[in-house]
Amino acid sequence: MQAQAKICQTVPYLGVGNMLRLLAHQGLEPTIRGMAAYIEEDFRRWPLFDKCPRVASHSAEGVIELMPTSDGTLYGFKYVNGHPKNTHDGLQTVTAFGLLSDVATGYPRFLSEMTITTAIRTAATSALAAKYLARPDAQVMAMIGLGAQSEFQALAFRALCGIDRLRVHDIAPAATAKFIANMADQGLTITACASAAEAVLGADIITTVTADKLNATVLNDNMVGAGVHINAVGGDCPGKTELQADILHRAAVFVEFPEQTRIEGEIQQMAPDFPVTELWRVIAGELPGRTSRDQITLFDSVGFATEDLSALRYLRDVVQGTPFVEDIDLVAAPTDPRNLYGLIRAAAPAPLMETL
Repeated sequence: MQAQAKICQTVPYLGVGNMLRLLAHQGLEPTIRGMAAYIEEDFRRWPLFDKCPRVASHSAEGVIELMPTSDGTLYGFKYVNGHPKNTHDGLQTVTAFGLLSDVATGYPRFLSEMTITTAIRTAATSALAAKYLARPDAQVMAMIGLGAQSEFQALAFRALCGIDRLRVHDIAPAATAKFIANMADQGLTITACASAAEAVLGADIITTVTADKLNATVLNDNMVGAGVHINAVGGDCPGKTELQADILHRAAVFVEFPEQTRIEGEIQQMAPDFPVTELWRVIAGELPGRTSRDQITLFDSVGFATEDLSALRYLRDVVQGTPFVEDIDLVAAPTDPRNLYGLIRAAAPAPLMETL
């Protein structure tokens, strides 16, 4: 039988090493701005997307999730975990990878690491929301929680909102030292505070980004003054919150996808009919964001699949035709699509001749 010359179709792959080289080449803040532009574009065309809460498998240790969506032309998903105790074993809390596929054929078109990418897109979404919801003259951000996401949040808020003064707090002194060391050459003015209450003094924006899977009270109602914008990032699964419920009653609350946020976000503390505004409607100009200088606005951020598809689209476009992407033989492609078995026959060694 004649061997089949064609055995596979390659798929462009952006691995961790190439992602790091890409960031070294073009810089993290330009990457944040570029990714945020794709996220903003996709929020404006929100009605085109298939949307559902992420598919989650919960355990006592954490959660493993699949986050799928489609705009009718591209299908995308992300595999991601959240295991806060991993750091005790020298492992990361969050790891991820993602895929874009062609809806017309079902064939994968782009595969990427998404551990670093998720950190970037989470921060980009936070700062994008603040661009629409915070006071335009906001200058100071308090950040409570200085884990793996903190540096990305700090640089995203500078890149998109011009925030360069930070008041920070973490219960772990080592986390504070790590953050200050990483940000030492970034031109930010950073004040390390002894408590969360001290950190929020004089802040125009408050970001909470803690990791423990707890119904915690990181931010009390009496810590939040008029006109503040709250970027609540850490509460992102059932049983994990950061804000005292009284804050939610005082604030105008904005969410990505209500069906998911009511399960996983700060509003899991509230009644099912608690009023929220979908962020896409603000970005698309259908509804107002902040309506007064003294209003408290709250972005209850849990992350949504459209943001991952945006991030994958951005990376696909940026690395196309560059040395930062490689091809992998992910899809079998026999010459005759009805003869998949023929690939196995062609690859097998010829039988040994029997000898008498």
